[in-house]
Amino acid sequence: MLTVKKLSKLAGITSRALHYYDEVGLLKPTQIGSNGYRYYGDESLLRLQQILLYRELDLPIDEIKKIMKKPDFEILSALESHKNAISQRIVHMQRLINTVEQTILHIKEKKAMNNKQLFEPFNEAQQAEYQKEAEQKYDPTIVKASAKKWQGYSAAEKQRIGEEGDAVYRNFVAVIPKGAASPEAQLCVERWRQHMSYFWTPNEQQLLGLANTYNDDERFKANFDKIDPNLAAFVREAVTVYVANRA
Repeated sequence: MLTVKKLSKLAGITSRALHYYDEVGLLKPTQIGSNGYRYYGDESLLRLQQILLYRELDLPIDEIKKIMKKPDFEILSALESHKNAISQRIVHMQRLINTVEQTILHIKEKKAMNNKQLFEPFNEAQQAEYQKEAEQKYDPTIVKASAKKWQGYSAAEKQRIGEEGDAVYRNFVAVIPKGAASPEAQLCVERWRQHMSYFWTPNEQQLLGLANTYNDDERFKANFDKIDPNLAAFVREAVTVYVANRA
C-alpha cells in the first residue's frame, strides 16, 4: 500500500491531484487508515495509470470519468486503445519527417518537389481520411483526442523532431553498404528507437512490427522509397538483427 505522498512522487503528480481524483469519484483510495491517511493498492495504481494516459491525450476529467465508469470498461482493452492511438501519431510524424527530408533536398536542388508534395502532411482532406480510418479500427474517443493534441504542438517542436528524424534516416542510408548486422547499422537502430520515444516507448517486438509496417504498408513504403529505394527493407533487416541480439 502506498500513501498519497509516496504515490504522488511515484506517478509524478501532486498530492492535490490525488485528493481531487478522490473528490470527483475518479480514483478512490483502497483504504483509509485509522489515522485518516489514504492508502492505494495495486488496482488503484493501474487505475491511476489509465487516468494519466487519458490526460496525456488531452481528455478532460469529466470525459475520463464517463469512459472509466462504463460497465464494459476494461483495462487491457483501454491499453490497446492507447497503444493504437500513439501508433497513429507515429504514422503522422513519420510522414512529416519524410516531407522535411524531401524539402531539404529540394532546397539544395538535389530533388524537385511539386507544390502538392510540399504540403502533403498538412492536407486536411488527407488527415481526415487517416483519422476516419483510425476511428474505424480503434477507439474513436482516443483517436480524436490524439489528433487534437497533435494540433496543439508548436511549429518549432514539429520542426525539431522532424530534423532529428531526418538525421536518423539519413544515417540508415549511409550505412547500407556496411550491412544490416554491422555495428554502424545497429547503432542506427538504437538511435531510431530513442527517437521513437518522442511519441511512444516500444518494446523489441513492437519495434519489429513498426519496421514491418514500413515495408508492408504501401503509404509508408512510398515515402521511404522517396528517400532511398532500399531504405525500408534495410531498416527491417537491421531491426530484425537488433531484436534477435537482444532476445
